[in-house]
Amino acid sequence: MNFSYSKKDKLKSKKLIELLFSEGKAITVFPLRLVYLQTTFDDTSILKTGVSVSKRMHKNAVDRNRIKRLMREAYRLNKSKYFNKSSTSYAFMILYISKDKTTFEELDTTTNLLFQKFLKHTSKDETVSK
Repeated sequence: MNFSYSKKDKLKSKKLIELLFSEGKAITVFPLRLVYLQTTFDDTSILKTGVSVSKRMHKNAVDRNRIKRLMREAYRLNKSKYFNKSSTSYAFMILYISKDKTTFEELDTTTNLLFQKFLKHTSKDETVSK
């Protein structure tokens, strides 16, 4: 299992981020919101992922950075359970939408629920399109 979150897995393209928010679909499991878009990448990466915490909700940069660090860690540990077998490429943006601070345990369980909901949602889309 690959538990890494390397540079090639990070969502950094400004064009792709704009496309993600303009054309992407969203799934919410409070306090996380996943905006995703099916894409095609040139490299070997299946997922390109970014995390974001609202400056409006969390004024202190220390708080935002801590939540983002916890979100990245929860993503890193859980992505191999759900996405190793996937042949489709996706761009993800995971947003933290609560005003409250959180713990790693809460984010870990919420990330699991979010990925399960995503897989159910995408499997429905695939059966409808066939």
